[in-house]
Amino acid sequence: MNDLTIGLLSALLATNQPQAVSNLIQQNTGTSVTIVNPDDPSEKQLLQIMADDDASLAEVDKWIKDNDTFATQGAGLSKEQLNTKINSRFAPVKKEYEDFLKLHPDSARGHLAYGTFLNDIGDEEDAMLQYENARELNPKNPAVWNNLANYYGENGPLTNAFIYYAKAIDLNSNEPVYYQNFATTVYMFRKDAEEFYGINEQQVFDKALALYRQAMKLAPDDFVLATDYAQNYYGIKPLRTNDALLAWTNALQIARDDNEREGVYIHIARIEVAAGRFADAQAQLDAVTNTAFFELRNRIQRNLAERENPPANQTPAIVSTNVPAATNNFAPAPANIVATTNAAGVSTDLMTAPPHLRGQ
Repeated sequence: MNDLTIGLLSALLATNQPQAVSNLIQQNTGTSVTIVNPDDPSEKQLLQIMADDDASLAEVDKWIKDNDTFATQGAGLSKEQLNTKINSRFAPVKKEYEDFLKLHPDSARGHLAYGTFLNDIGDEEDAMLQYENARELNPKNPAVWNNLANYYGENGPLTNAFIYYAKAIDLNSNEPVYYQNFATTVYMFRKDAEEFYGINEQQVFDKALALYRQAMKLAPDDFVLATDYAQNYYGIKPLRTNDALLAWTNALQIARDDNEREGVYIHIARIEVAAGRFADAQAQLDAVTNTAFFELRNRIQRNLAERENPPANQTPAIVSTNVPAATNNFAPAPANIVATTNAAGVSTDLMTAPPHLRGQ
């Protein structure tokens, strides 16, 4: 029986079991966790409010989708009518949180949950205030630091975002969301990252990519994460074709259905065209049969034709194909595979990587 197991058994005999277990895990693993007492009446109340929160968001999401469908048929509510309906649905949930926090002003989880709800409904400034309250009450909760970093990443100052993501990772190094958000922010705000870390643009790219790879080690089957990582290569000049193909091939291997796989084929074809591997690119384009991708496929097809038969006075594009492949455990790209994706929330813009900041 190891020391952690013995310690856990001892913690279960403690008066404050959740806190004792949390402290023990922190001491032995370096990971900060928040363990709550399910028998605590206030915790039960908070969990019910959070359930109401989830239900309201799900219902409003359905309203919006249904209204979009009705609008295409010439019906549906106006924007003002829909907003009024949505605000009325959220109002009782806001009151539940506010009443709870009046009774339990020291509930860090309550402030965090309320802040997350406010952020979800678009009230970012008030959400930030709730996150700050939660941070003051429980500075060892990594989710608070992550959510605050998301706020500062969108609203500034960017230095806070860099510092707060690093703090979240320091408190919990096993959460892939923190690495992904950190990577996205470093990538999107390269000039700020250059100044803050004292590095050049290529080193900023390397830092962002390394953070993405760490996230993927922790969540190897997360398709959206893998495609976010792969799309970053479009912003790097000269294009690192070997690494980009490796990244898209990894995304292809974990694609969950034909729709996602065909999306990946588009991206791989684009990289193959850039690398001058025209036959391989054509093979990927030929594998795309979903009409939803035909516009993108045709764009790449035209680019392929232009690259195969360039005007006599055209200067070839500079493409780096010799950059060493990123260090990871992914299989090398099969010779006849090329990939892309867009149907699973991945941007159809083939040039830039969309931010996917995730809260908790």
